[in-house]
Amino acid sequence: MIRVLTAVHPDEAAGIEGVLAEACAAISLQVDVRSDHPPDQADYVVYAPTSGLKDFTPFMRARAVLGYWAGVEKIVGNQSLTQPLCRMIEPGLTEGMIDWVAGHVMRHHLDTDRDVLGQTGAWDYRVPPLARDRTVGILGLGELGRAVADALAGLNFRVLGWSRRAKDLPGIETFAGEAGLAQVLSEAEILVLLLPLTPATDNLMNGDTFGAMPEGAVLLNPGRGELVDDAALLAALDAGQLSHATLDVFRTEPLPSDHPFWADARVTITPHLASATRIKTACAALAENIRRGEAGEPFLGLVDRGAGY
Repeated sequence: MIRVLTAVHPDEAAGIEGVLAEACAAISLQVDVRSDHPPDQADYVVYAPTSGLKDFTPFMRARAVLGYWAGVEKIVGNQSLTQPLCRMIEPGLTEGMIDWVAGHVMRHHLDTDRDVLGQTGAWDYRVPPLARDRTVGILGLGELGRAVADALAGLNFRVLGWSRRAKDLPGIETFAGEAGLAQVLSEAEILVLLLPLTPATDNLMNGDTFGAMPEGAVLLNPGRGELVDDAALLAALDAGQLSHATLDVFRTEPLPSDHPFWADARVTITPHLASATRIKTACAALAENIRRGEAGEPFLGLVDRGAGY
């Protein structure tokens, strides 16, 4: 019997345990999924930061810690964690991110707010631009970034992608390094942030990087709140350097009710829903990684602890 310990928020544990047990049974794995396994008897740990678990030292038997979230920045630097760490990769996360980004890119591309919010009785006729005439930049070409880039290219946008290491993606103009970042920023009329949070990306979007973008550009951030310097973002909006920012992630969540973003009509706030973990598809992904661990096969989503993601 494979013992799987769920270290997630108590409100989520019961639902995850039943679905994960079913997903494991479907691929012929006999598991005992509980939140109260003794740490020294757990073969796998399903982890979310909301569990409050910080000391992994007692989990001497565990073959891997399997993230229930896509992000690992809250755990990757934990010195007590010596087991393999896997981030969540599952279709629901990817599809949800594509839906959110594509929807808001189209919203800003066609300026639909002008119609939705502008029911004044005036016949505001104009000719909408074509997607092929709009450049969208994506910072971050990991699992989610690549999927989003492919989806936007499929809608006929010109897509520029940037990553720390050079990547070659069909149909996408790809860039790397400092010079590549400057190139993408200088051309991106709509910029999408899908980078992991590392010391190198913290406050990546600041006064200098906003200033490198085309005047009137739009920022979409469904990645990590810490990628953006909040004060610099507001200053860029005030200066007209940016025309709008649509944000799904923030340094503090929930976003405090007195935060200036709430009162700014040039900022759209969504409550961290762009890439929510869907329990059914997530548990199928967890079950597959448990199967791989038992079979001695490489884990999916194995985190490079040195790189931070």
